[in-house]
Amino acid sequence: MSTLTEVASGYQAGRTLPLRVELVRQLKRRRTLVMGAILAALPFVLLIAFAVGGRPDGRDGRVTLLDTATASGANFAAVNLFVSAGFLLVIPVALFCGDTVASEAGWSSLRYLLAAPVPRARLLWSKLVVALGLSLAAMIVLPLVALAVGTTAYGWGPLQIPTGGELGTGTAAQRLAIVVAYVFLSQLVTAGLAFWLSTRTDAPLGAVGGAVGLTIVGNVLDQVTALGDWRDFLPAHWQYAWADAVQPHPEWSGMIQGTAISVTYALVLFALAFRGFARKDVVS
Repeated sequence: MSTLTEVASGYQAGRTLPLRVELVRQLKRRRTLVMGAILAALPFVLLIAFAVGGRPDGRDGRVTLLDTATASGANFAAVNLFVSAGFLLVIPVALFCGDTVASEAGWSSLRYLLAAPVPRARLLWSKLVVALGLSLAAMIVLPLVALAVGTTAYGWGPLQIPTGGELGTGTAAQRLAIVVAYVFLSQLVTAGLAFWLSTRTDAPLGAVGGAVGLTIVGNVLDQVTALGDWRDFLPAHWQYAWADAVQPHPEWSGMIQGTAISVTYALVLFALAFRGFARKDVVS
């Protein structure tokens, strides 16, 4: 009896499932390694595409960000973010946040974690923090690798702006960091969707696919101009607002609105996930 009392008195819910333990578990997952390899390989794929296809040229006299890809390493990194922000970077966010709880249920290990005992809120918090951390890491890996590859291939230089002018290397690095931060914040709504679905199903593919599918639906609805001002409430409407940060005089209003929309939706979805999981009958 005294032994049980000592164990009970020494129990601290805040020390169960430490973030370090959860991070190591997730880093060892094959899907984490595969996703990291895919993101690191994208700059090389684009490099080969430009080498085979030649230097990109503006169409109809218009120069876009894509047409400046070979101007410098900074431009190459910006182009990698441009071509991946709309869909490719959605995948790791949906994967890390949608697979984290549902996979435990699918493996029938979720109930054993809760019987450890790990408080439900603590379990969700640990998994959410690690999932968001891995999502952010994925968004950092891509431009860093692209910057290294682009600098090696095209040289270190200022960021050439399609509309004219350029940003010095120091300023360009700061602006690209802002872009990465905004892309991460704009993807929080996808993270919220995936995490909420992950607490509602035992099928990881359903949670990941559902989040990706709903994100695609949002992108499609944003193309429906008949919706008018209602599109302003769609996170997809602001996903490329970061382009205003790579201008000689950056404009912040679009990024502020996009961040507010995404964070608001994400907080609601995270709250629903915690509330629903606290009442869920876990049998897996």
